Amino acid sequence: MACDAWRPSDHLRGAGYTVASVCRARAFCDNWRVKPFTVDDLIACYRRGVFPMAEGRDDDGFFIVDPEQRCIIPLAAFHIPRRLKRTLRRDAFSFTSDRCFEEVIDACAEPGAGREDTWINRDIHALYLDLHKRGLAHSVEVWLDKELVGGLYGVALGGAFFGESMFSWATDASKAALVHLVARLRFGGFSLLDAQFVTPHLEQFGATSLPRGAFLAMLGAALQASADFSSLAHEAPGARLVDIATAPASV
Repeated sequence: MACDAWRPSDHLRGAGYTVASVCRARAFCDNWRVKPFTVDDLIACYRRGVFPMAEGRDDDGFFIVDPEQRCIIPLAAFHIPRRLKRTLRRDAFSFTSDRCFEEVIDACAEPGAGREDTWINRDIHALYLDLHKRGLAHSVEVWLDKELVGGLYGVALGGAFFGESMFSWATDASKAALVHLVARLRFGGFSLLDAQFVTPHLEQFGATSLPRGAFLAMLGAALQASADFSSLAHEAPGARLVDIATAPASV
C-alpha cells in the first residue's frame, strides 16, 4: 500500500529488484500486449497475487508487479500506537466508506508536498473506477470539520483485501484511515490484508513481509472465503473502530 510518494522503479530497485525482475506476472494476463487490458484482466491478476503500477502519473500504460517479498498487515494482531488511539477515541475525525471513491483515488494520485510524482496514471484510474462500479474496489474516508482529509482505496475479493494507496492532508489522517479499514475488514470477516511493500509507516501497525510462496498460500485460502466490506455501517465513530480493530481474535 503506497503511503509515500515514490516512483515504483526507484522503490523496487532500492529493495534489490529491477522493474524487469518483478514483471514476470505479465505472462498471467493473456495477450496483454495485443488487446486492451480490461477489468476482468485486473481481477485475474489480483487472484494470482500480482498488481499494476505505472512508472509515473503522466506515463502511458503500466506494468504488473510480482514482488519476491509481500507485505501483509495481520488483522488479528493489528497494533495501534497509543497516541493515535487517544486521538481516535476523542472523535477528532469522522469516518465513512465508499462515499466518494473517485475523490479518494484522485487525492492518492495527486503530487504534493514531499511527493513529486505518483504511480496512478489515467489507465489505472479508469480501471479502478470500473472496478468500483462492480462493487469490488472500495474506499474509506477520513473527515475533519466536514472536509475530506485522508483516505485509502483497495480491492476486495473473497476474504482478501488488497490495499492500493492512501493519502493524508492532515496529521494522522492516513493512519486513521488504516485503523478504519482494519476495523471494517475484521468486522466483515476478512482474513488477509495485502499492503504490497513494507514501509516504516506500516510497520508501526504490525506490518510484516512474507515470501511470495507463503503469501500465495494465504491468498488462495482467503479467496475461498466469504466476507462483506459493507457489513459495518458506512459511518462509524472512532472509538468503535479502535475497539473492533484491537479486539482479541475469536477462536
